[in-house]
Amino acid sequence: MRARIPPHSDLTAEHTPNSNDASPAEPPVRVMALHALLYCERLFYLEEVEEIRVADGAVYAGRRLHDNVVPLEDETPEYRSIELGSDDWGILGKADAVRRRDGKWVAYEHKRGRCRRDENNRPAAWLSDRMQAIAYAVLIEEALGEPVLQSRVRYHADNVTAFVDINDQARQDLRSAVERARSLRRTTQRPPVAENENLCRRCSLAPVCLPEEERLAAAVKAETPPPARLFPSDRRKQSLHLLSPRTRLGRSGKTLVVTTDEGKEKVPVNDIDSVVVHGFAQVTTQAIHLCASHDVSIAWLTGGGRFAAGTAASAGRVQQRLRQYHALADDAFRLKLARQLVHAKVETQLRYLLRATRGNQAAREASRPEIEQIREAIKRIVKATSIPTLLGLEGIAAKAYFACVPRLLGDQADDKLRPSGRSKHPPGDRFNAALSFGYALVQSLVMRSALAVGLEPAFGFYHQPRTAAHPLVLDVMELYRTPLWEMPLIGSINRGQWQPDEDFSVTRQQVWLSESGRKKALQLFEQRLQESYRHPYTGQSLTYARLVELEVRLLEKEWTGCPGVFAQMRLR
Repeated sequence: MRARIPPHSDLTAEHTPNSNDASPAEPPVRVMALHALLYCERLFYLEEVEEIRVADGAVYAGRRLHDNVVPLEDETPEYRSIELGSDDWGILGKADAVRRRDGKWVAYEHKRGRCRRDENNRPAAWLSDRMQAIAYAVLIEEALGEPVLQSRVRYHADNVTAFVDINDQARQDLRSAVERARSLRRTTQRPPVAENENLCRRCSLAPVCLPEEERLAAAVKAETPPPARLFPSDRRKQSLHLLSPRTRLGRSGKTLVVTTDEGKEKVPVNDIDSVVVHGFAQVTTQAIHLCASHDVSIAWLTGGGRFAAGTAASAGRVQQRLRQYHALADDAFRLKLARQLVHAKVETQLRYLLRATRGNQAAREASRPEIEQIREAIKRIVKATSIPTLLGLEGIAAKAYFACVPRLLGDQADDKLRPSGRSKHPPGDRFNAALSFGYALVQSLVMRSALAVGLEPAFGFYHQPRTAAHPLVLDVMELYRTPLWEMPLIGSINRGQWQPDEDFSVTRQQVWLSESGRKKALQLFEQRLQESYRHPYTGQSLTYARLVELEVRLLEKEWTGCPGVFAQMRLR
């Protein structure tokens, strides 16, 4: 049971920080931020400057530990979860506990892990834990007006206690840490990754920081073994698609409630990472708030599959986006990225054509002129000196590529599903209707990935701003049009999975997918996202759902100290 501070205690509300405690020029530093600083300066910067925080299983376990700790029997009653702040020290935080021992106040910290051992094999606090213990000691000392000469860190995995002396050296170390934290908050450059790889293995932000990608570049140069992979290989959650116009998404506690003509279905919000609303399905304000609070993005698509709007909870991250703006405002840098992007896209199209016609000599011979056109475009892409030139070369390659697509459909494919070239806005045949719908799904996935990474989707390097489409999203999705949708779509048509009359609605003006067609497309797309592919740069096998997010993070690496890693993915 938690001990509560009596109203007459010296530790009362007047000592807790409020919004006016810190100078606007130098806001206070959180004690937990100092803990992160001593653990890894990159971690501190991501959390405190870019406001990127990820609570993994270890973090939740630590919170439960603090809730369940009880006072030791041989000690006087303790006061717990005490919020404190100091203008003099420029810090604020919530101390785990303070106890009276031998007439003196002692600050306590609880840690679920194991302690460090000194040269005599005695329990000792890790440097980050030591700094946290020092900070809480001086805060308690200032609040009480009494000296606090010692802090103790209880390591529950070892069931031991480490002692931290609060002396002049400890106070000087705290001052230095606070000043270093302030210095890092003023810079626009991320600190380098930690030298100790073991720190990254236990860090919840490793999938965001991607330290192994930077170490991999160094390992390639030094011809040393590659580092361990820290980026998750599989998608932990699923997307929730709302198809019927009479579908309603509401909320009940921490659960999303999907109401259709067939009844209600409850979906725990922790089981999904995104909601995709097709057409005129309804989403309540309460459901939007629940999704926002759990970092679940919502995307609205038109009935034809065009991306209309989306939400994502990504407040802050100012420095991260400033770096993006600064990098992508450079014409030469944009051209470099655009060349990498277009080269990857066109080469992927070429490799797919060669693979798909490998066993069909007639299709290979018929496509030979177009294949040669694409090869010639690739040679010119790597030497292009302007983005308009790249756009022209990409257009030439795309025209040749789509001229070959009908030959990739087998004799068993229904003639109604054969395209007569590429048509859009609106699609002119069934194939193009399905193609455009799938592209919208790819766009929605890339949009969610960009927002999850923290990049500004409106600021790209290749596409120009137009309508509701975000240039950066259009840029990245060029890499995934073929592997994520064109290949699965053509394969499904060759397998006879589509019904030309039931799965499509046809008018004089346009063609679009019916509800049964949209369901088939969604199932095909979600199945593709669960398939794995080995990334050529990292050598790691990931699902396509994870590959897209990894590619966006590799794009950011281009202007954060590890250039040359974006757009390396190719079909084998």
